[in-house]
Amino acid sequence: MKNLCLLGSTGSIGRQTLDIIKRHGNYKVVSLAANRKIDILEEQIEEFLPRKVCVFDEEKAGILAKRLKHNSIEVLSGMDGLLELAGDTENELTVTAMVGMIGIKPTIAAINAGSDVALANKETLVTAGHIIIPLVKEKKIKLFPIDSEHSAIFQCLQGKYGPNGDYSSWTGDPLIEKILLTCSGGPFRGKSYEELKKMTAADALKHPNWLMGPKITIDSSTLVNKALEVMEAKWLFNVNVDDIQVVIQPKSIIHSAVQFIDGSIIAQIGVPDMRLPIQYALYYPERLPLDCGRIDLFELAKIEFDKPDYNVFKGLKMGIDAAKNGGSICTVFNAANEYAVGQFLNGNIGFTDIYDIIEFCMDNHKNIPEPCLNEILSAETEATENAIKFIKNKGFKSYVRKEAE
Repeated sequence: MKNLCLLGSTGSIGRQTLDIIKRHGNYKVVSLAANRKIDILEEQIEEFLPRKVCVFDEEKAGILAKRLKHNSIEVLSGMDGLLELAGDTENELTVTAMVGMIGIKPTIAAINAGSDVALANKETLVTAGHIIIPLVKEKKIKLFPIDSEHSAIFQCLQGKYGPNGDYSSWTGDPLIEKILLTCSGGPFRGKSYEELKKMTAADALKHPNWLMGPKITIDSSTLVNKALEVMEAKWLFNVNVDDIQVVIQPKSIIHSAVQFIDGSIIAQIGVPDMRLPIQYALYYPERLPLDCGRIDLFELAKIEFDKPDYNVFKGLKMGIDAAKNGGSICTVFNAANEYAVGQFLNGNIGFTDIYDIIEFCMDNHKNIPEPCLNEILSAETEATENAIKFIKNKGFKSYVRKEAE
């Protein structure tokens, strides 16, 4: 039995992680962390009996502590609580399934504590990949990607090609010619920019293939999510951004692929079910039974591919530009989007305003090539403040985006 710390237990990834552990065992859940959903967390506590839990929201943490006052489980709160859970040296695997930049510090704490990490918090590598990957190598822990696309690439690179979770000596593979990062295109594939302006949150939340949390679902509709995944892939697989090609594959059957220097392509194919990459990360290198659907190639008939429209889905191009530049501009791209998506979900801005906010924040930032953690967090604050400024002055759209040099 391995000790497991699960950060983000009440979200989609967290709940599915616990479902998989319940089916296959081999893990003792020693700690759970959530943001505010204490009813779900309380049910998880009753079933998995962790030693400690953290509720990020202090008020909700107090309510849960009162409910559990006759229980020996310790209830923590805030960032200090997350760091205590993640920094426990008895953790053998830490699953980071939180949404947003809140996941950076706990991920660093887990690595410093010597825990292997199953990473579902994309913001960690997007904003701090230059810190995380060297730290992973220094501490000689294993890092397993949970994102379906990065798990697919990871699976394609097994055998003599891949890092096998161990990045301590991983310097990239000269046999890799190109990463083919697939994308469904989201619910608005084929629409014009003028049509995007009319799309509501309800429209954007209707993803054609995946059942995910609201934030990542909106990111998939804007294709910002794919830009974030380009940034992640750059760090995970030590490739240049120019060697990562985004490919639209509407049915989400091919989850990603790798093209090698001899022209061969190895792809990972499966039904769109997040339990598959989660299970692969938890039980690597074993493959265990999973009751997801199966692909019938005869019924599939054909697999379609398309190129993304960078002029319509502007966030994808802005994100790739940020990835090429590197540095704190990646944090600004991420943070501006994170704030804008929240405003869109609350009905305060329109769909394409998300792009305008990101653009404004990037244009008003002086990039720091190798930001330290404090500079990353300062860039996040700056981006949020600029996003708020843009919204307060909504209607002012006379600025013109600077062309990337």
